[in-house]
Amino acid sequence: MGQTIELTGMVLSAIPVGDYDKRILLLTRERGKIAAFMRGARRPNSAFLAASNPFSFGQFEVFEGKSSYNVAKVSISHHFRELAQDLDAVSYGFYFLEMAAYYTQENMDGTEFLNLLYVSLKALLKPEPDNRLVRRVYELRMLVLSGEYPDVFSCAKCGKKQELYYFSIKCHGVLCPECLKGEYAAPLDESTLYALQYIMTAPYQKLYSFTLTAPVLGRLEEIVSGYIHQYHDRHFKSQEMLEHI
Repeated sequence: MGQTIELTGMVLSAIPVGDYDKRILLLTRERGKIAAFMRGARRPNSAFLAASNPFSFGQFEVFEGKSSYNVAKVSISHHFRELAQDLDAVSYGFYFLEMAAYYTQENMDGTEFLNLLYVSLKALLKPEPDNRLVRRVYELRMLVLSGEYPDVFSCAKCGKKQELYYFSIKCHGVLCPECLKGEYAAPLDESTLYALQYIMTAPYQKLYSFTLTAPVLGRLEEIVSGYIHQYHDRHFKSQEMLEHI
């Protein structure tokens, strides 16, 4: 048996293995995304029965084998069971889990990714903000953490910080009128620009402390979804559920 370590994390996914075991994908602060086995997790009287489900957040005591991690003990502080009572919210929740799994890897510092995931799932449990807004906030902040975000604080061409009236997916950010020539860019109003800037810089405890009018939310959705579609060809399975909401 290898060294035992304690990790703080959340179960992103779980699949059955053999007759009674499960293999979980775990996002942790200390070691990023890891795969681990939960022996006997599918037995009715197993201490791992609930802890092996997606969204389970808490402390995981694991030991390292030669080729995998094995869970020895679990203390779950939040199961997010409330999500299961709302089809809309749980669909967004699974999308968040799948996106977190895509953007993280083993042996990285997973603190920021885990914090973002946790506060975003918490936001889905509240009446405000709209879940559509929660999704776009999560997506944009995930791009920030992965280093693939657009520049919304200065002109992507000249660096000018005023008169940022246009957004260009091709140029990876906002443009001023002088740099618009020869570029395809969509008009950007002041409220949407401020929302983009706030989402990319706000501390996690205030990340979901605002709402947007319907027109601004619609514009934000167009920008974020268009940017992701342009630079990422990954289609998440959970997106199919969102398309039917």
